[in-house]
Amino acid sequence: MYGYDEPMYLISVVAKILSIHPQTLRQYEREGLIEPGRTDGKMRLYSQRDIDKIKTILRLTRDLGVNLAGVDIILRLKDRLDDQDREIEEMKVIIEKLKNNQPSKSIAKKQSSYEVIIFEKH
Repeated sequence: MYGYDEPMYLISVVAKILSIHPQTLRQYEREGLIEPGRTDGKMRLYSQRDIDKIKTILRLTRDLGVNLAGVDIILRLKDRLDDQDREIEEMKVIIEKLKNNQPSKSIAKKQSSYEVIIFEKH
């Protein structure tokens, strides 16, 4: 079984899955929006996380009309929020340990997701 972050999909497969042109994926990479893995032969390989991130980029550009510069800003802000959420969770664990004066038995951590809530105009 492959992991969420393990690069395994060729550019042609990802393009077909998402119904986009491979050149679109190359453009996203040039813009710094995605960073696919590479084989020793320099072929691009995409992980499931990459695919989910590309889906978010497509939602932002197609459904909300955000340009790629705006997408870059949104994704950077989202990454910062994810980092802060992780820090908050870590602090909660530390506080809980201090309160109980013992290590926590189980910890549920929030995973990063590339889901965007789209509001419809009424």
